[in-house]
Amino acid sequence: MSEHSALPIVTVRIERAATGGGVGRADDGRVIFVRHSLPGELVEVQVNETSSKFYRGEALRVLEASSVRVAAPCPYAHPGGCGGCDLQHASPDAQLSWKASLVSEHLRRITGLEIDVAVSGSPAPVKGSRTRLRCGVDEGGRLGLRAARSHDLVAIDACWIADERFEPAFGHSWRGVSEVELRAIGDDEPFAVARRESQRGTTFELRSLTGAPLDPSTHSRVAVHDFVFSVSPMSFWQSHRYAPTVLLDAVLEMAKVGDGDDVVDLFSGVGLFSVPLARRVGAAGRVTAVESSPYAVRDARTNASGLTQMKVREWSVTPRSVNDTVRAGSTVVLDPPRQGLAKGVGASLVRRSPKRVIYVSCDAATFARDLRIFLGSGYALNLLQVFDLFPMTEHVELVASLDSPS
Repeated sequence: MSEHSALPIVTVRIERAATGGGVGRADDGRVIFVRHSLPGELVEVQVNETSSKFYRGEALRVLEASSVRVAAPCPYAHPGGCGGCDLQHASPDAQLSWKASLVSEHLRRITGLEIDVAVSGSPAPVKGSRTRLRCGVDEGGRLGLRAARSHDLVAIDACWIADERFEPAFGHSWRGVSEVELRAIGDDEPFAVARRESQRGTTFELRSLTGAPLDPSTHSRVAVHDFVFSVSPMSFWQSHRYAPTVLLDAVLEMAKVGDGDDVVDLFSGVGLFSVPLARRVGAAGRVTAVESSPYAVRDARTNASGLTQMKVREWSVTPRSVNDTVRAGSTVVLDPPRQGLAKGVGASLVRRSPKRVIYVSCDAATFARDLRIFLGSGYALNLLQVFDLFPMTEHVELVASLDSPS
Protein backbone atom coordinates (compact mmCIF):
# COMPACT_ATOMS: atom_id res chain seq x y z
CA MET A 1 0.00 0.00 0.00
CA SER A 2 1.59 3.29 -1.08
CA GLU A 3 1.70 6.47 1.02
CA HIS A 4 0.46 8.33 -2.05
CA SER A 5 -2.40 6.04 -2.97
CA ALA A 6 -5.73 7.85 -3.20
CA LEU A 7 -8.06 6.31 -0.64
CA PRO A 8 -6.98 2.70 -1.24
CA ILE A 9 -9.09 -0.35 -0.46
CA VAL A 10 -7.15 -3.14 1.26
CA THR A 11 -7.84 -6.53 2.83
CA VAL A 12 -6.83 -6.89 6.48
CA ARG A 13 -7.06 -9.51 9.23
CA ILE A 14 -8.22 -7.88 12.48
CA GLU A 15 -6.00 -8.91 15.38
CA ARG A 16 -7.43 -7.19 18.46
CA ALA A 17 -9.71 -4.49 19.83
CA ALA A 18 -8.39 -0.94 20.20
CA THR A 19 -9.63 2.58 20.69
CA GLY A 20 -11.03 3.71 17.36
CA GLY A 21 -11.72 0.27 15.90
CA GLY A 22 -10.26 -3.17 15.43
CA VAL A 23 -6.52 -3.30 14.72
CA GLY A 24 -4.71 -5.10 11.94
CA ARG A 25 -1.52 -4.73 9.91
CA ALA A 26 -1.27 -3.36 6.41
CA ASP A 27 1.07 -4.96 3.88
CA ASP A 28 3.75 -2.36 4.63
CA GLY A 29 3.66 -3.22 8.36
CA ARG A 30 1.81 -0.15 9.52
CA VAL A 31 -1.03 -0.49 12.02
CA ILE A 32 -4.50 0.02 10.62
CA PHE A 33 -7.51 0.94 12.78
CA VAL A 34 -10.75 -0.32 11.27
CA ARG A 35 -14.22 0.76 12.37
CA HIS A 36 -17.10 -1.72 12.04
CA SER A 37 -14.75 -4.69 12.44
CA LEU A 38 -14.22 -7.34 15.13
CA PRO A 39 -11.15 -9.33 16.25
CA GLY A 40 -10.50 -12.37 14.06
CA GLU A 41 -12.35 -11.04 11.03
CA LEU A 42 -10.99 -10.71 7.53
CA VAL A 43 -12.32 -7.43 6.15
CA GLU A 44 -12.09 -5.28 3.06
CA VAL A 45 -11.20 -1.80 4.29
CA GLN A 46 -11.66 1.62 2.78
CA VAL A 47 -8.71 3.66 4.04
CA ASN A 48 -9.71 7.25 4.79
CA GLU A 49 -6.75 8.55 6.81
CA THR A 50 -3.02 7.92 6.53
CA SER A 51 0.11 8.88 8.44
CA SER A 52 3.72 7.70 8.57
CA LYS A 53 2.84 5.27 11.39
CA PHE A 54 -0.75 4.15 10.88
CA TYR A 55 -3.89 4.10 8.77
CA ARG A 56 -7.56 4.48 9.63
CA GLY A 57 -10.46 3.09 7.69
CA GLU A 58 -13.87 1.44 7.70
CA ALA A 59 -14.82 -2.15 6.95
CA LEU A 60 -16.69 -2.00 3.65
CA ARG A 61 -17.12 -5.76 3.38
CA VAL A 62 -16.68 -8.62 5.84
CA LEU A 63 -15.02 -11.53 4.07
CA GLU A 64 -14.80 -13.78 7.15
CA ALA A 65 -17.16 -12.78 9.95
CA SER A 66 -16.69 -13.27 13.67
CA SER A 67 -19.17 -15.54 15.44
CA VAL A 68 -20.11 -12.58 17.70
CA ARG A 69 -21.07 -10.29 14.81
CA VAL A 70 -24.73 -9.25 14.77
CA ALA A 71 -26.89 -7.08 12.53
CA ALA A 72 -26.78 -3.47 13.74
CA PRO A 73 -30.25 -2.49 15.03
CA CYS A 74 -29.84 1.13 13.87
CA PRO A 75 -30.04 1.86 10.11
CA TYR A 76 -27.45 4.65 10.46
CA ALA A 77 -24.75 2.42 12.04
CA HIS A 78 -22.70 1.50 8.97
CA PRO A 79 -19.56 2.65 7.13
CA GLY A 80 -20.06 6.27 6.12
CA GLY A 81 -22.99 6.61 8.50
CA CYS A 82 -23.41 8.06 11.98
CA GLY A 83 -20.27 8.02 14.11
CA GLY A 84 -22.05 7.93 17.46
CA CYS A 85 -22.10 4.16 18.02
CA ASP A 86 -18.92 2.13 17.54
CA LEU A 87 -20.13 -1.36 18.38
CA GLN A 88 -23.66 -1.96 17.13
CA HIS A 89 -22.30 -4.83 15.03
CA ALA A 90 -21.09 -6.73 18.15
CA SER A 91 -23.18 -8.95 20.44
CA PRO A 92 -23.75 -7.63 24.01
CA ASP A 93 -21.14 -10.02 25.47
CA ALA A 94 -18.66 -9.10 22.74
CA GLN A 95 -19.13 -5.41 23.54
CA LEU A 96 -18.31 -6.02 27.20
CA SER A 97 -15.24 -8.04 26.21
CA TRP A 98 -14.10 -5.25 23.87
CA LYS A 99 -14.45 -2.62 26.61
CA ALA A 100 -12.70 -4.78 29.20
CA SER A 101 -9.75 -5.33 26.88
CA LEU A 102 -9.40 -1.58 26.27
CA VAL A 103 -9.44 -0.74 29.99
CA SER A 104 -6.94 -3.52 30.75
CA GLU A 105 -4.63 -2.32 27.98
CA HIS A 106 -4.67 1.30 29.17
CA LEU A 107 -3.91 0.23 32.74
CA ARG A 108 -1.10 -2.07 31.65
CA ARG A 109 0.49 0.38 29.22
CA ILE A 110 0.20 3.56 31.32
CA THR A 111 0.38 2.36 34.94
CA GLY A 112 2.02 -1.04 34.63
CA LEU A 113 -0.91 -2.71 36.42
CA GLU A 114 -1.97 -6.15 35.21
CA ILE A 115 -5.64 -6.40 36.16
CA ASP A 116 -8.40 -8.71 35.01
CA VAL A 117 -11.13 -6.17 34.25
CA ALA A 118 -14.79 -7.12 34.31
CA VAL A 119 -17.36 -4.73 32.86
CA SER A 120 -20.86 -4.72 34.35
CA GLY A 121 -23.49 -4.73 31.61
CA SER A 122 -26.05 -2.04 30.94
CA PRO A 123 -28.50 -1.85 33.87
CA ALA A 124 -31.53 -1.59 31.56
CA PRO A 125 -32.56 -2.26 27.96
CA VAL A 126 -30.23 -0.35 25.66
CA LYS A 127 -32.87 0.89 23.22
CA GLY A 128 -34.11 4.30 24.34
CA SER A 129 -31.70 4.50 27.29
CA ARG A 130 -30.01 7.78 26.37
CA THR A 131 -31.64 10.87 27.92
CA ARG A 132 -29.46 13.56 26.30
CA LEU A 133 -28.66 13.82 22.60
CA ARG A 134 -26.63 16.64 21.04
CA CYS A 135 -27.46 17.12 17.36
CA GLY A 136 -26.14 19.32 14.61
CA VAL A 137 -28.48 21.05 12.15
CA ASP A 138 -28.00 20.80 8.40
CA GLU A 139 -28.76 23.48 5.80
CA GLY A 140 -32.30 22.19 5.46
CA GLY A 141 -32.99 22.46 9.19
CA ARG A 142 -32.84 18.68 9.82
CA LEU A 143 -31.22 17.23 12.92
CA GLY A 144 -28.18 15.06 12.40
CA LEU A 145 -25.24 13.42 14.10
CA ARG A 146 -21.58 13.60 13.08
CA ALA A 147 -19.84 10.99 10.99
CA ALA A 148 -16.86 9.33 12.68
CA ARG A 149 -13.82 11.65 13.05
CA SER A 150 -15.58 14.30 10.97
CA HIS A 151 -17.64 17.46 11.16
CA ASP A 152 -19.91 16.11 8.41
CA LEU A 153 -23.52 15.69 9.46
CA VAL A 154 -25.58 12.58 8.84
CA ALA A 155 -29.25 13.61 8.88
CA ILE A 156 -31.38 11.18 10.88
CA ASP A 157 -35.08 10.56 11.43
CA ALA A 158 -34.57 8.94 14.85
CA CYS A 159 -31.81 7.75 17.16
CA TRP A 160 -32.22 4.10 18.18
CA ILE A 161 -30.36 4.49 21.46
CA ALA A 162 -32.07 7.74 22.54
CA ASP A 163 -35.30 8.29 24.44
CA GLU A 164 -38.21 7.52 22.12
CA ARG A 165 -39.97 10.69 23.29
CA PHE A 166 -37.49 12.70 21.17
CA GLU A 167 -39.29 11.61 17.98
CA PRO A 168 -41.18 14.92 17.35
CA ALA A 169 -37.88 16.85 17.25
CA PHE A 170 -36.75 14.96 14.14
CA GLY A 171 -39.84 16.04 12.21
CA HIS A 172 -39.41 19.72 13.02
CA SER A 173 -37.30 22.19 11.02
CA TRP A 174 -34.57 23.79 13.14
CA ARG A 175 -33.41 26.14 10.39
CA GLY A 176 -31.36 29.06 11.73
CA VAL A 177 -30.06 27.07 14.70
CA SER A 178 -26.55 25.58 14.75
CA GLU A 179 -26.99 22.88 17.38
CA VAL A 180 -29.79 21.30 19.40
CA GLU A 181 -29.44 19.28 22.59
CA LEU A 182 -32.49 17.13 23.31
CA ARG A 183 -33.12 16.44 27.01
CA ALA A 184 -35.44 13.86 28.59
CA ILE A 185 -34.08 13.96 32.14
CA GLY A 186 -36.53 12.75 34.76
CA ASP A 187 -40.25 12.32 34.21
CA ASP A 188 -41.00 15.85 32.98
CA GLU A 189 -41.73 16.58 29.33
CA PRO A 190 -38.60 16.41 27.15
CA PHE A 191 -37.38 19.70 25.67
CA ALA A 192 -34.61 21.15 23.53
CA VAL A 193 -31.76 23.57 24.16
CA ALA A 194 -31.11 25.31 20.84
CA ARG A 195 -27.84 27.13 20.18
CA ARG A 196 -27.93 30.09 17.85
CA GLU A 197 -24.84 31.85 16.43
CA SER A 198 -24.91 35.52 15.42
CA GLN A 199 -22.56 38.49 15.12
CA ARG A 200 -23.36 39.28 18.75
CA GLY A 201 -22.20 35.85 19.87
CA THR A 202 -23.79 32.59 20.95
CA THR A 203 -27.20 32.43 22.57
CA PHE A 204 -29.21 29.48 23.90
CA GLU A 205 -32.98 29.12 23.66
CA LEU A 206 -35.28 26.67 25.43
CA ARG A 207 -37.85 25.14 23.13
CA SER A 208 -40.32 22.31 22.99
CA LEU A 209 -39.48 19.41 20.71
CA THR A 210 -41.57 21.10 18.02
CA GLY A 211 -39.81 24.43 18.36
CA ALA A 212 -42.19 26.38 20.59
CA PRO A 213 -40.45 28.76 23.04
CA LEU A 214 -40.35 27.62 26.67
CA ASP A 215 -40.15 29.52 29.93
CA PRO A 216 -36.45 30.34 30.59
CA SER A 217 -36.85 29.01 34.14
CA THR A 218 -37.54 25.47 32.87
CA HIS A 219 -35.63 22.87 34.88
CA SER A 220 -35.63 19.08 34.98
CA ARG A 221 -36.40 17.29 38.22
CA VAL A 222 -35.05 13.78 38.56
CA ALA A 223 -35.24 11.28 41.41
CA VAL A 224 -32.25 9.13 42.34
CA HIS A 225 -33.30 6.81 45.16
CA ASP A 226 -34.92 9.14 47.70
CA PHE A 227 -33.09 12.25 46.48
CA VAL A 228 -34.69 14.65 44.00
CA PHE A 229 -32.32 16.81 41.98
CA SER A 230 -33.10 20.02 40.14
CA VAL A 231 -31.09 20.19 36.89
CA SER A 232 -31.03 23.36 34.80
CA PRO A 233 -30.85 23.10 30.99
CA MET A 234 -27.21 24.19 31.00
CA SER A 235 -26.06 21.83 33.77
CA PHE A 236 -24.39 18.49 33.15
CA TRP A 237 -26.30 15.29 33.87
CA GLN A 238 -25.33 11.73 32.97
CA SER A 239 -26.72 10.66 29.59
CA HIS A 240 -27.69 7.05 30.45
CA ARG A 241 -31.02 6.89 32.24
CA TYR A 242 -29.69 4.77 35.11
CA ALA A 243 -26.11 6.07 35.26
CA PRO A 244 -26.77 8.45 38.19
CA THR A 245 -28.12 5.61 40.32
CA VAL A 246 -25.34 3.17 39.38
CA LEU A 247 -22.56 5.70 39.99
CA LEU A 248 -24.04 7.05 43.23
CA ASP A 249 -24.35 3.53 44.64
CA ALA A 250 -20.72 2.80 43.78
CA VAL A 251 -19.43 6.08 45.25
CA LEU A 252 -21.36 5.69 48.51
CA GLU A 253 -20.20 2.09 48.90
CA MET A 254 -16.54 2.97 48.30
CA ALA A 255 -16.45 6.22 50.27
CA LYS A 256 -17.55 4.55 53.53
CA VAL A 257 -18.13 7.91 55.22
CA GLY A 258 -20.05 8.39 58.42
CA ASP A 259 -21.04 10.90 61.05
CA GLY A 260 -18.52 13.71 61.46
CA ASP A 261 -16.36 12.92 58.40
CA ASP A 262 -14.85 15.53 56.10
CA VAL A 263 -15.58 15.12 52.37
CA VAL A 264 -14.51 17.14 49.33
CA ASP A 265 -16.41 16.62 46.07
CA LEU A 266 -14.41 17.99 43.15
CA PHE A 267 -16.22 18.57 39.83
CA SER A 268 -19.38 18.26 41.90
CA GLY A 269 -21.95 19.28 39.28
CA VAL A 270 -25.48 19.63 40.64
CA GLY A 271 -24.63 17.60 43.76
CA LEU A 272 -25.32 14.02 42.68
CA PHE A 273 -22.62 12.74 45.06
CA SER A 274 -22.21 15.61 47.51
CA VAL A 275 -25.85 15.87 48.61
CA PRO A 276 -26.15 12.17 49.62
CA LEU A 277 -22.67 12.32 51.18
CA ALA A 278 -23.73 15.34 53.21
CA ARG A 279 -26.63 13.32 54.59
CA ARG A 280 -24.20 10.57 55.61
CA VAL A 281 -21.72 12.81 57.44
CA GLY A 282 -24.50 14.51 59.39
CA ALA A 283 -24.50 17.89 61.07
CA ALA A 284 -21.15 17.17 62.71
CA GLY A 285 -19.44 16.53 59.39
CA ARG A 286 -18.49 18.71 56.44
CA VAL A 287 -18.89 18.41 52.67
CA THR A 288 -17.26 20.93 50.35
CA ALA A 289 -18.47 20.80 46.74
CA VAL A 290 -16.26 22.45 44.11
CA GLU A 291 -17.75 23.21 40.69
CA SER A 292 -16.89 25.76 37.99
CA SER A 293 -20.23 25.94 36.14
CA PRO A 294 -22.39 28.75 37.59
CA TYR A 295 -25.52 26.90 36.41
CA ALA A 296 -24.57 23.70 38.23
CA VAL A 297 -23.53 25.68 41.31
CA ARG A 298 -26.97 27.26 41.52
CA ASP A 299 -28.58 23.84 41.10
CA ALA A 300 -26.33 22.30 43.76
CA ARG A 301 -27.21 25.01 46.26
CA THR A 302 -30.89 24.36 45.59
CA ASN A 303 -30.41 20.61 45.94
CA ALA A 304 -28.48 21.10 49.20
CA SER A 305 -31.20 23.21 50.80
CA GLY A 306 -31.30 22.55 54.54
CA LEU A 307 -27.92 20.77 54.61
CA THR A 308 -25.87 23.27 56.63
CA GLN A 309 -22.91 20.89 56.62
CA MET A 310 -22.56 21.27 52.81
CA LYS A 311 -20.87 24.25 51.18
CA VAL A 312 -20.80 24.76 47.40
CA ARG A 313 -17.85 26.71 45.97
CA GLU A 314 -17.91 28.17 42.46
CA TRP A 315 -14.28 27.41 41.69
CA SER A 316 -12.34 25.60 39.02
CA VAL A 317 -10.50 22.49 40.21
CA THR A 318 -6.89 23.72 40.38
CA PRO A 319 -3.97 23.13 42.73
CA ARG A 320 -5.09 26.23 44.64
CA SER A 321 -8.68 25.08 45.14
CA VAL A 322 -7.37 21.65 46.22
CA ASN A 323 -5.10 23.29 48.80
CA ASP A 324 -8.00 25.40 50.08
CA THR A 325 -10.43 22.49 50.55
CA VAL A 326 -8.66 19.16 51.10
CA ARG A 327 -7.23 18.26 54.50
CA ALA A 328 -5.23 15.31 55.75
CA GLY A 329 -7.81 12.65 56.49
CA SER A 330 -10.44 13.96 54.04
CA THR A 331 -12.32 11.70 51.69
CA VAL A 332 -12.14 13.11 48.16
CA VAL A 333 -14.54 12.33 45.32
CA LEU A 334 -13.39 13.21 41.78
CA ASP A 335 -15.57 13.17 38.66
CA PRO A 336 -13.59 15.15 36.08
CA PRO A 337 -14.50 15.64 32.41
CA ARG A 338 -13.14 13.29 29.77
CA GLN A 339 -9.75 15.03 29.67
CA GLY A 340 -9.11 14.13 33.31
CA LEU A 341 -7.29 16.24 35.90
CA ALA A 342 -5.59 19.49 34.93
CA LYS A 343 -1.83 19.76 35.30
CA GLY A 344 -0.75 19.84 38.93
CA VAL A 345 -4.08 18.81 40.44
CA GLY A 346 -3.13 15.17 41.08
CA ALA A 347 0.19 16.17 42.67
CA SER A 348 -1.58 18.74 44.87
CA LEU A 349 -4.07 16.12 46.01
CA VAL A 350 -1.45 13.64 47.16
CA ARG A 351 0.40 16.40 49.02
CA ARG A 352 -2.79 17.13 51.00
CA SER A 353 -2.91 13.45 52.10
CA PRO A 354 -6.61 12.58 51.88
CA LYS A 355 -7.28 9.21 53.47
CA ARG A 356 -9.32 8.00 50.50
CA VAL A 357 -9.89 9.12 46.92
CA ILE A 358 -12.89 7.96 44.90
CA TYR A 359 -12.20 8.61 41.22
CA VAL A 360 -15.11 8.51 38.76
CA SER A 361 -14.06 8.62 35.10
CA CYS A 362 -15.57 8.27 31.65
CA ASP A 363 -12.21 7.80 29.92
CA ALA A 364 -9.94 4.86 30.65
CA ALA A 365 -6.81 6.50 29.19
CA THR A 366 -6.93 9.73 31.22
CA PHE A 367 -8.02 7.75 34.27
CA ALA A 368 -4.90 5.56 33.93
CA ARG A 369 -2.72 8.65 33.46
CA ASP A 370 -4.05 10.23 36.68
CA LEU A 371 -4.03 6.92 38.54
CA ARG A 372 -0.29 6.68 37.92
CA ILE A 373 0.20 9.88 39.98
CA PHE A 374 -1.57 8.38 43.00
CA LEU A 375 0.14 5.01 42.71
CA GLY A 376 3.51 6.73 42.45
CA SER A 377 2.82 8.49 45.74
CA GLY A 378 1.99 5.29 47.61
CA TYR A 379 -1.78 5.21 47.25
CA ALA A 380 -3.21 1.73 46.76
CA LEU A 381 -5.91 0.84 44.26
CA ASN A 382 -8.37 -0.82 46.62
CA LEU A 383 -11.26 -1.44 44.23
CA LEU A 384 -12.08 -0.77 40.58
CA GLN A 385 -15.53 -1.12 39.08
CA VAL A 386 -16.26 -0.64 35.39
CA PHE A 387 -19.78 -0.06 34.07
CA ASP A 388 -21.24 -0.19 30.57
CA LEU A 389 -23.11 3.11 30.73
CA PHE A 390 -22.36 3.99 27.10
CA PRO A 391 -23.79 0.89 25.39
CA MET A 392 -23.11 0.38 21.69
CA THR A 393 -19.90 2.42 22.03
CA GLU A 394 -16.40 1.56 23.25
CA HIS A 395 -16.73 3.96 26.21
CA VAL A 396 -17.22 3.00 29.87
CA GLU A 397 -17.56 4.58 33.30
CA LEU A 398 -14.95 3.66 35.89
CA VAL A 399 -15.16 4.11 39.66
CA ALA A 400 -12.01 3.47 41.68
CA SER A 401 -11.22 3.60 45.39
CA LEU A 402 -7.67 4.66 46.33
CA ASP A 403 -6.44 4.41 49.90
CA SER A 404 -3.73 6.53 51.53
CA PRO A 405 -0.43 4.84 52.39
CA SER A 406 -0.61 6.22 55.96
